[in-house]
Parts: sequence; structure tokens; C-alpha cells
Amino acid sequence: MKSINQVKAFRQLFFLLVALLLTTSPCSARTISPVEGLEAFRRGFAGISDFTADITQEKRLSLMKRTMVMSGSLRFKKPDLFFMEINPPFNSRMLLRDTIIEQISGKDRTPTRIALPPEQGLKQWFSKLAAPVTSLPDGVTVQADLTNSVYTLTVTPQGKGQVKDISIVFLGNGTIRKLVINERNGDRATMTLKKVRRNVGLTEKDFRLE
Repeated sequence: MKSINQVKAFRQLFFLLVALLLTTSPCSARTISPVEGLEAFRRGFAGISDFTADITQEKRLSLMKRTMVMSGSLRFKKPDLFFMEINPPFNSRMLLRDTIIEQISGKDRTPTRIALPPEQGLKQWFSKLAAPVTSLPDGVTVQADLTNSVYTLTVTPQGKGQVKDISIVFLGNGTIRKLVINERNGDRATMTLKKVRRNVGLTEKDFRLE
């Protein structure tokens, strides 16, 4: 009798574990409203003034029809500073100040400069996230989903700028895990962030090309 009860108890435990696994399946993604997704990002990112991270980047070049895998680091400081450095053999540096992108790469180290439309500047984006999000901002379309406490936002700017859309994968506390940038020329950059360090006290000196 004791062995039969043990078998029954084991079976009950087994079915309970199966039920738990099914209810916490990685496939439990659900679409959420764009406003809910933007507000989750705003709320989580509100307590972050700056951050640094190591990155692995996959860069797909449409003209060359190949994907390059590279490593490096990035820095960000509110409201409008972003810096990325790629290690050899693809060594390059890129600095974004609001709407101006400057990049140095290659042997001659000659900087290139690109101006984004005003509506795509970092300062413009963060001004829209200064207060709780109750409606979708003008000039963009947004898709959002939530998978096991991980949010994904895909933002598509209207207009004819270089950026076609940007996807941000982040946690509820504002920690960014992945960035995907699709350009209108067909290029695609996927950045996976690791060792994210928040509120480290970055200054203007940390955002220089040279």
C-alpha cells in the first residue's frame, strides 16, 4: 500500500511539474499596445542617466551580400550622446550627438559625417519620453510585445531618413539587451549587449572620436 501511495504521489508531482512548465513556456509571447510598450521603456529607463556595455554586433551589408561579426563597446548618456567603438580587425569609432553622426574607420582615419532629420534626433526621442506615455507620439508607428518579462519595441519613423526602423529588446528595469537597426539601403545591424553597467558617471570627455 505504501508503494502504491508513493507512485500516486510521484505521478501527481510529475503532472504538477508538467503543468508549471507549460504555463511558463518560452512561447508565452503576447502582443501589447504600443503605448504600453513605450511606457514600460520610459518607466524602466527613467532611473538611468548613462550606461556602458560590451557588445557583439552582426552587420549585414546589402551591397556586399555578407554578414560581418564584430565586437566592441558602447556608451550612452542622456539626453543625446551615444558612442560605439569596434575592435580590430574592423576597428572604427562612431559618435552620435543628437542628430549628427560622425565616424572614423580605415587606415586614413578620415571622419565621415551624417546629419539625421530633426525628428530622428536622440534629444527629440527622450523629450517625448519625459512624461508618462498616454498616446502614440506623432511621426512614428510602433509595435510591441512581451515575452517572459522581456519587452520588444519596434519603432518605424515616418519620412525619408536613413533609418527604416529600430527594434529595442529590454527588461522592465530599463536594461537593454539588444538593438536592431534596419536602414533603407538594406543594411542591418544587430547589437547584443553584455556586462551592462548603469549610472557610472560618464562625462563629455567619454564621448570623443579621438
